[in-house]
Formats: sequence, C-alpha cells, structure tokens
Amino acid sequence: MLLRVKNLQKQYPQFQLNCSLEVSPGRIVGLVGQNGAGKSTTFRAVLGLLRPDAGSIQVLGKEPEKLSPEDRKKIGVVLADSGFSGLLTLEQVSKIMEGLYDCFDRTVFMKKAGELGLPDHKAIKEFSTGMRAKLKVLLALSHRAQLLLLDEPTAGLDVVARRELLELLRDFMDEDNRGILISSHISTDLEGLCDEMYMIHQGKIVLWEETDVLLSAYGIIKADTRQYQQLDASRILRRKKESYGYSCLTSHRQFYQENYPGLVVEKATLDEVIDMMIRGEKL
Repeated sequence: MLLRVKNLQKQYPQFQLNCSLEVSPGRIVGLVGQNGAGKSTTFRAVLGLLRPDAGSIQVLGKEPEKLSPEDRKKIGVVLADSGFSGLLTLEQVSKIMEGLYDCFDRTVFMKKAGELGLPDHKAIKEFSTGMRAKLKVLLALSHRAQLLLLDEPTAGLDVVARRELLELLRDFMDEDNRGILISSHISTDLEGLCDEMYMIHQGKIVLWEETDVLLSAYGIIKADTRQYQQLDASRILRRKKESYGYSCLTSHRQFYQENYPGLVVEKATLDEVIDMMIRGEKL
C-alpha cells in the first residue's frame, strides 16, 4: 500500500477532520469536495506538516515523521502555496533539482518544459497562472517518484491547460507500482482520470466508490409526490424536495429503471452525485 490514512482526526475551533482513505499501487485516487471541505488539511497531515489529534497515517509503509530523505525522494508533491522562488528561471530550478534528486534528468525536464510552453529565459514570477501550475506538476513528475500527492493542481487553469496536465499524469502511471492521490473541486477533471473517488464534506468522507461504478450505476430519480411514496427507498442514498416532487440519488439506477417503467431515472454525473451527497437529505 502506498498510502493508508485511517481515522485521521484534527480539531479546529470551527472545523473537524475525520478521514480515512487508501492509495494502492497502480491506482489514481481522487479526493473531491468543496473548498474548505478538508482536502488540503488531509494532504498536510499526510506530509507531516501538521500533527493529527488521532488516527494513523502510513506513507510508503511508514509514519510520515519516520520517512528518511531517500523515502521522501519517492514522493512528488504539489501544494497550492508551495514552489520555488519567483526570481529563479527554469534553468536555475533544473540545477537545484539536479542537486536534490539522483534520478532527476535535467535534459528531459527542459525538453518537456519546452513542450508545455514554459519559457526558459523568464523568471517564474513572470509566468502566467497556467505556466506556474504546469511547472509544479512537471517538477513533481521529474524525479521518478512512486507516489504523487497533488492538491488542486488544476485550480485556476483553462480547459486546454488542465487537459495537458491530466495527460502528464496518465503518462506517469505507465510504469507499475506508482500511485496518485489528487484533489480537486472541479469534478470533471477527475472523471476520466481516477480509478476511484473519495468525496469529502465538512471534514468527513461521505462517499467512496469506483469511478466506473459512479458513472455507470448511479442515477438521479425524478418523481412526483405520488411516485415517490410508492418507491422502494432501500436503494436511495439521498433525496431533495423539488417543485415537482422529489429528486433522489441512487446507486442502483438499473433497479428503478426495470421495476418502475414510468419513472424518470437519469444517469448521474459526478457533479450531481456531489450535489446530492452534500445538499440532499438522508432518509
């Protein structure tokens, strides 16, 4: 197991984190939720940047504080407020990375940076938001890490830049025994990338599911009051009162399609699942 977080707890005056998740080799795991849901707090705890109040964390089989310098070289990280000084150029950054990581290939790094449209003669502070985001991800990928921890790597990027970064991550997973934990509040970024999803809300994991199951088996029921009263509610996860009656989230779309032929049952998008899990009411 590359990463195991079990009952991780952190208490703040107006927020409490209580989180469990895992990243296995060969898997890309998404952590989705609204801003402020607890994604960044989880990443910081995994990296040992804050001390949990309870629970356990295993990164590459060790507690974060017991990771050796060699272990840490196997982890690639992107955090919103991290990065090199804006006064440096790509050439200077590449020299620093070469000194830090035995596996860093400066020639390959500069070639890939050119392909991504990153200028080698400008200081990083002159880069656009998209360029800085690309640089962060490229640096995380450049030293042959085994585990990537990427907190909102596509935030603030346009569609083209986001797709470029996601393609880099797919290429990274071509080698065995690698894994990625990636967070985003832009769920569409993760639909075609992640093998599984954890949904976090107000510090708690409210849903875990394989991505292909989320996209194939989950559905939104739209029922008037009479139809709703006749439903078998055992397979309904959340409901929401609507002007026409009720919308309901189910993980058994086919069951309702087959057993209630007059009922409107639509395929659920990831955004709709998130919305229902957050704003919907438990039965």
